[in-house]
Amino acid sequence: MKRVEALKRSHRLWWLSVVSMHWSATVGIAVWTPVPGFLPWATAGMRRHVDRERALAGTWSGITVEASPAVPLGHEKERRGLVARYRWLLEDPQRLREWRWVTVYGFVAGLIVSVPVGLVGYGLWGVFLAAFGPYLARDAGWEGLWYMFVHVQNVPTGLMAGLLGLGIARTGLWLAPRAVTRHARFVKAALAPSEQELMAARIAHLAATRSDAADSSAAELRRIERDLHDGAQARLVAMGMTLDAAEHRLSEDPEAVRALLAEARASSVAALQELRDLVRGIHPPVLADRGLADAVRSLALLSPLSAEVTIDLPARPEPPVESAVYFAIAETVTNAAKHADAERLWIDIAYDPERTALRVGVGDDGRGGADPSRGTGLAGVERRLATFDGVLAVHSPVGGPTQISMEVPCVLSSPKTTSC
Repeated sequence: MKRVEALKRSHRLWWLSVVSMHWSATVGIAVWTPVPGFLPWATAGMRRHVDRERALAGTWSGITVEASPAVPLGHEKERRGLVARYRWLLEDPQRLREWRWVTVYGFVAGLIVSVPVGLVGYGLWGVFLAAFGPYLARDAGWEGLWYMFVHVQNVPTGLMAGLLGLGIARTGLWLAPRAVTRHARFVKAALAPSEQELMAARIAHLAATRSDAADSSAAELRRIERDLHDGAQARLVAMGMTLDAAEHRLSEDPEAVRALLAEARASSVAALQELRDLVRGIHPPVLADRGLADAVRSLALLSPLSAEVTIDLPARPEPPVESAVYFAIAETVTNAAKHADAERLWIDIAYDPERTALRVGVGDDGRGGADPSRGTGLAGVERRLATFDGVLAVHSPVGGPTQISMEVPCVLSSPKTTSC
């Protein structure tokens, strides 16, 4: 980190500590003021301010500071009075840490980054006295110009103050990167959740995702049962009835039997095709035989859009992850073709060995406006990936383009079988 840039960052962090005092006072007033909606608004602003501190710690120092989700304030607690509002403010560990930050710890963090800023400022004052101190002492009547232990009265003492100021300013510049890093570590120590909270959040996440997985599995079994009952089973029953009729008419009307056999053969072909489609919907053969890369290429070839596929996979993921990612990509490709009015499609798949994760990007040049909260398609993709601790990010401004990013933690254990 360059020292001048670090000094600028220290100055900005110091100003954020000043803003912390504003949010401390705002939340304090909101707790004592029974105005509906004031306390949630104040705590939301406090969280945005603290989130900025977290983000800067990650961006400037590479130190990730996690945060747990906030618990909303119910209207009944707003009506219950001061004690209920204080309990709501303090009962959530994350909100309590944020409140302590803007009240106390933000001031301490501001002192950390104020040291290099103050040293550089004081050093520049010494340089100023080197240039103008003798004049001010002699002609302007400023007596008692002291810079630390140097009494600035003439040019030699002014030069001493200037050299001393340069040394102090250089010390401040040297401290600036270290102060920014120290500030980020203090942010993590003060705002990061405890191990118990992380474990509780992890357990809650696993319980939710496993419940979604069980629900999805049950829904899939019901779909398969319904498709078999309404499709292939019905055709096989009809084929059996046709063959039974052909058997009874075999000696009386051979021509009619020939037509019935042709009808039965057509029914068997249709039933076989429906069974193949059903199996393909459960787990495409190309995915099982050739792997994710060729399965996605096949998906792109069948898409009505002009698709560009880029894949960099040194080996195959585990089959459950491979299947989840394939169907997630299939859903996004289908959405682009049906709803986005797109003409072109981009699919990028790569494995990040540093993060031990499979990363997928699907983009189109459609009209945009995709939002997981407004439909079941992307929300289902998000739930499917969450089963494997995967995440989904959607960037789709109105007017397009749309970029959907997925990341699923996994290891590549199976050998590479794709033709690429």
